[in-house]
Amino acid sequence: MKLRRLGKTNLLVSEVGFGGEWLERHPEEHSVQLIRHAHEKGINIIDCWMPDPKSRDIIGKAIADCRDEWIVQGHIGSTWQNGQYVRSRDMKVVVPAFEDLLQRIGGGYIDLGMIHYIDTQEDWDNSMNTAFLDYVRELHEKGIIRHIGMSTHNPRLAKRAAKLDFIEMILFSINPAFDMKPASEDLMTMFDNYDEQLKGIDPERESLYRLCETRDVGITVMKGFFGGALLDEKRSPFGVAFTPAQLIHYALTRPAVSSILCGYDTTEQVDQAVAYETASPEERDYASVIASAPLHSYAGQCTYCGHCQPCPMGIDIAMVNKFYDLAKQQETVPESVRSHYEGLGATASACIGCQSCEARCPFGVQIAKRMADAKTLFGF
Repeated sequence: MKLRRLGKTNLLVSEVGFGGEWLERHPEEHSVQLIRHAHEKGINIIDCWMPDPKSRDIIGKAIADCRDEWIVQGHIGSTWQNGQYVRSRDMKVVVPAFEDLLQRIGGGYIDLGMIHYIDTQEDWDNSMNTAFLDYVRELHEKGIIRHIGMSTHNPRLAKRAAKLDFIEMILFSINPAFDMKPASEDLMTMFDNYDEQLKGIDPERESLYRLCETRDVGITVMKGFFGGALLDEKRSPFGVAFTPAQLIHYALTRPAVSSILCGYDTTEQVDQAVAYETASPEERDYASVIASAPLHSYAGQCTYCGHCQPCPMGIDIAMVNKFYDLAKQQETVPESVRSHYEGLGATASACIGCQSCEARCPFGVQIAKRMADAKTLFGF
C-alpha cells in the first residue's frame, strides 16, 4: 500500500482508506474483523462520522491493539439523539457526543478533528467564530485532536475553508459525476435530473483542488463510488459503469488528494479496493469510460489520466499539465509548484511537438500547445 502525505498535517495516509459508515449493518464481530483485515492489507486511515455507539465501539475494539498505527478522522458536531443521527452546533450535545467518540475510539486523542458537514452558509455561520469553533480550537490546543479539518460536499465552502490558516485538511466528495456539477447547498438534489448531460469538470471544483494543492491543504475523499451508483450502468449518471480501480484512480489523480475512503461490507470488497495498488494502467483507465459514455460532453480538458503516455522524450505529461494548471492560477509561479515541476526532470522544454500524445488523448487536449505554454510560464 502506498502512502501519501496529507497536506500540512504531514501525516502519511494510505491511498486507499476506510469509510466506516456501513459498519453498523453487520454483527459487531464481523465488522471488527473487517477493519482488522483492512489493516493487514495496509490501510491506515478510517473515518468515523457516525455518532451511533455500535459503529464507534466497533472501531475502538478493532484498533485497540494498534491505535498508534491508525489515523482516525473523527467528527465534531455529529451527535446521537433519541436513537437518531443529528448534525448539531449546540454545545449541550456537541461536547458529550465528542467525549463519547473519544472514549469509545480509545487512545485519548483523535488524529483528525473534523468540523462536521458544512454545506450551507447557515452551517458556516453557526460553526465559525462561535462557541463551536472555540471548542474545536481548545481541543486542538490540548492535543486531544492533533489536526483540524472540515467535511463538506460544497466546493464553494471548501474553498473558503482552505483559505483559513487553521484548516489543515478537508474531507470532500469526489467522483467523476460530482466533478461535473456546480456547487449546491443540497447534495440530495444534485442529480434529480439524470437525463441532463454532464459537461466537463465544474470550474469551481477544479479551482478548489488547485487551491488546496497550492496551500498544502490535504484532501481525503468521500463518496468516491457515489453510493455504488457509478458501479452500476443502470444507476450511473453517465449511463455506463465504472470499476472500483477506475474510480479510485480518478480521485487520486485530483490535485491535493491523499486518500479515498471506500465503504466495505466484506473482506472481498477490501481486497478489490486494495488491488488498485497493483492494477495495470488499463485497469485504472477511467478516461476511456468517460469519453465513451453516452451521457456526457467533455472535450479539451486535461483530467491527468495519463493516456498521453509514453512520451518519447520522457516527459510526464499529466504532471506537467497539473503543475501548469496550478501555476497559471497565480500572479506569480509559487516556489513550491516550481520546485515540484523542476523535480520532474524532463520538463515541458523537452517537448519536440511530435503530437503522438494527442492521438491518444480521449478528450482532444492540445497537448503540444500546453507544453509550449508551460515552457513559457516556468521558463524551462
